[in-house]
Amino acid sequence: MNQTEAPAPTAGAKQWWGLAVLVTPSTLLFMMLTILFLAAPNMAADLNPTSTQLLWILDIYGFAMAGFLVAMGVLGDRIGKRRLMVIGAILFAGTSIAAALTTSPELMIAWRALLGLAAAMMIPATLGLIFVLFADAKQRGVAIGVWAGGISAGVALGPLLSGLLLEGFGWQATFLVAVPIMALVVIGAPLLLPEHKDPTARIDLFSALLLVGGLLAIIYGIKRFAAQEPAGPSVALLVAGALVGLWFVIRQLRAEKSLLDVRLFANPTVSGALAVFLLSAAALGGVYSLFTQYLQQVQELSPLQAGLSILPAAAVLIVVATLSPVFARKFRPGNVIAIGLLTQVVGYILFTQLDASTGLALVIASFVITYPGVAPSMALTTDLVVSSVPPEKAGGASGLATTANDLGISLGVAVIGSVGIAAYRGQIGGLLPDGLPADAAAVASDSVDGAMATATELPGSLGEQLIAAAQEAFTGGLNTAAIVSAVIAAVAATIAATRLRHVRPTGEAQQAEEVSTS
Repeated sequence: MNQTEAPAPTAGAKQWWGLAVLVTPSTLLFMMLTILFLAAPNMAADLNPTSTQLLWILDIYGFAMAGFLVAMGVLGDRIGKRRLMVIGAILFAGTSIAAALTTSPELMIAWRALLGLAAAMMIPATLGLIFVLFADAKQRGVAIGVWAGGISAGVALGPLLSGLLLEGFGWQATFLVAVPIMALVVIGAPLLLPEHKDPTARIDLFSALLLVGGLLAIIYGIKRFAAQEPAGPSVALLVAGALVGLWFVIRQLRAEKSLLDVRLFANPTVSGALAVFLLSAAALGGVYSLFTQYLQQVQELSPLQAGLSILPAAAVLIVVATLSPVFARKFRPGNVIAIGLLTQVVGYILFTQLDASTGLALVIASFVITYPGVAPSMALTTDLVVSSVPPEKAGGASGLATTANDLGISLGVAVIGSVGIAAYRGQIGGLLPDGLPADAAAVASDSVDGAMATATELPGSLGEQLIAAAQEAFTGGLNTAAIVSAVIAAVAATIAATRLRHVRPTGEAQQAEEVSTS
């Protein structure tokens, strides 16, 4: 006869209010991955960045968050999760104000990187404190589901909030919206959240710097290729980034207590699920950022109209993300994820057919097919990864899943966004109207934002011809990026169907566990 353990204490009203303090900033922090997508044209008009600088502004936040996420999780264990969360909230609010006041693209890149660091301080604490607040396994599962749903909603609804803010205010409001949320954290955390720390935790800051440095070197090299700069330094950056990454891996393997347990990747479920999630998020991230610009620059929608155009796809994504765990109870999770990704492939193929004259209804329908395809991998990856490792490694595994999300989106913006820019530059030269001044041609050849701004300063027909040329070239860049995303999504679907085929439906696994413990 089995001994029964005393039931875990159930959470009360204070714990559920504490969950609100954890989920609200988490939603905002992941919203910041996509909130600037619609604001990019307005920001570009004021800051006048190059196309490469604009990409850095969009994606450096995600890279900094991903690079420091695991290290900040360990630091939170050391000094206290709640304390680090409050420090991160103060830093995030202050940096948001500084970013809103910035007039330099170089400084904006720096502020976005610092925002990513502040976000990395907060995200591990939000998830870790859920485990502290909710001792009952069933309530904890609900709380984690709410937290994960908040993150998904943040990524999905970032552009819509951006459109609403841009309609009534300037792009600066996309930063300032964070200030009252962070004030809520600073006030509410000490009142509603317990402190939790592990004095034995050790932080390896050097490993964290190696991880970020390797990533940034590789991404910078890719962006230099897209900017058609000399190949030598670009290749050197790629090689240097790869070597730094190898150094990081070797350091983790030799460390007594590693910053990132790279041995987890030997587990086929962990490596397969993370690869699928990273690739699917990357495929979407690049096309998503270009698509929001297409809505404004080619379809000529206002920011609010563009945000509302994205809303149907965001709503379907949230529904599919909610239903994916239900499907995974009856069907193999790998197959559920693969079907979602194959749906994305169809959507990307539709994107390759868009042009400057495509009707808005078809444009919106293409995105409704494309966007929700990432939902199954988004909804199922964390559980797949965490449930496949021993309980003592669950924290590190969940950190890997969270890192894959923001790293994937940022990689997509950087890599596929660079492909789109390179395609634009390759086409615009042959489309520029005759009689265009040399300086105007140079600006228009760098970015669609520059072309649109320049066109307003040209006499009637010449300006209209430049706008038409820029719209055609940018749509061509989006078409090319969609081809790349379709290939990546197809590869991810293949990995999901093959590498995850051994994972049984979660309903069967739960029944087997109940039988074995009875």
